[in-house]
Amino acid sequence: MGRAFFPLDEELELLPGCLTPSLQQDLVRLGTWVPFSKAAQELEYFRKTDISRPTAERITEAAGAAYEALQSAEVERIERELPRAPAGPRQQLLSVDGAMVPLVGGEWAEVKTMVIGEVQPPVTVKGEPVIHTCQHSYFSRLADADTFQRLALVETHRRGVETAQAVGAVTDGSEWIQGFVDYHRPDAERILDFPHAGEHLNEVGQAFFGEGSPEARSWLAGQMHQLKHHGPAPVLAEVRRLVAGRPESTEMAMHLAYLAKRAAHMEYPAFQAAGWPIGDGAVESGNKLVVEARLKGSGMHWARSHVNPMLALRNIVCSDRWDEAWPQIVSTLRQQERQRRTERRHKCQAAAIPPSPPAVLPPNPAPTPMTAQAVIRPQRPTRKPGGIDGPAEPRRPAANHPWRHMPIGRARFEQSGKNTDAKH
Repeated sequence: MGRAFFPLDEELELLPGCLTPSLQQDLVRLGTWVPFSKAAQELEYFRKTDISRPTAERITEAAGAAYEALQSAEVERIERELPRAPAGPRQQLLSVDGAMVPLVGGEWAEVKTMVIGEVQPPVTVKGEPVIHTCQHSYFSRLADADTFQRLALVETHRRGVETAQAVGAVTDGSEWIQGFVDYHRPDAERILDFPHAGEHLNEVGQAFFGEGSPEARSWLAGQMHQLKHHGPAPVLAEVRRLVAGRPESTEMAMHLAYLAKRAAHMEYPAFQAAGWPIGDGAVESGNKLVVEARLKGSGMHWARSHVNPMLALRNIVCSDRWDEAWPQIVSTLRQQERQRRTERRHKCQAAAIPPSPPAVLPPNPAPTPMTAQAVIRPQRPTRKPGGIDGPAEPRRPAANHPWRHMPIGRARFEQSGKNTDAKH
């Protein structure tokens, strides 16, 4: 028996599957936060509905795929219509980073995450100015750098990155991230994550003074203080002095080149005076909260095609946008189901009409081969048919035919013989 459609389903606004819209929403939200087997158990406990783990996975990922498709369509609309973005805040944080997730087959892949937040006025903590950000929202995808920066337009446009009065991009200085910032806000204030700069300084000190030595730790602490309060100039001069003392160390030269190229991104005294954060803790926390907390659990291995649907759901729950996004997911699921139903109906209608057979021309008769002597076959005497010329001649039964031995048949046969003799 094939699949059927009941008009009442659409009237009641039911979703595809065996669950009511309310149960589907609860299941998808549970599956977004916890593993699918646990989501099925919790749904049974709270809603007294027994479903299997594969059902929980299928329904959750279908909802995520619907929201992913919705966001991709919105990117195309923005690129086509070029609408003006909503008004952004006075100071906005933009930060991007990557985190690794395990895939099926032992492969690992990088998920890229962007976080957008609003910068708050600085507060003093233990005599040091501390700058916090709030109103964080996330966008994550398993994609190459070019695809990611294009798809992220749906979130940068929604948050008004284009119209914000000032944007500070705090990153680890990677080249692909610089291209990302150029694409979305080329005039953003670029800030190298302060701990990331410290990692490169630490490598220089370990290589010069010895790994794990007290001298290396003391040197690093002094250079970090200089960098934070006096900027990169004295620190770069000190690093150049150490590199000159170890000309054979290519590793030290590599770290010097990295820091010197990003000197303008390490003006930390000026950044703090302008009210900018100097660490990318927001996106580091985003990697843990959005990606790793759900996709990097013990024993988890994801099919590549299942990662982005789950990331789409993780983005909306971690951005506190579930109430806004779920109606959009429901609308997309219903639209997809109507489209599938229409395609099935057209396919069934096409299958019900048999195709017209192609016209087949009769084959040309094969030529009769010529023989040396024509074979002449005697024709059987044909029975004279009846009609206007008179009655048909009677067919004479064989001599041993049983009908001849029956009284009626014998009489008719004898009478027929007399009539025939009379004609002659």
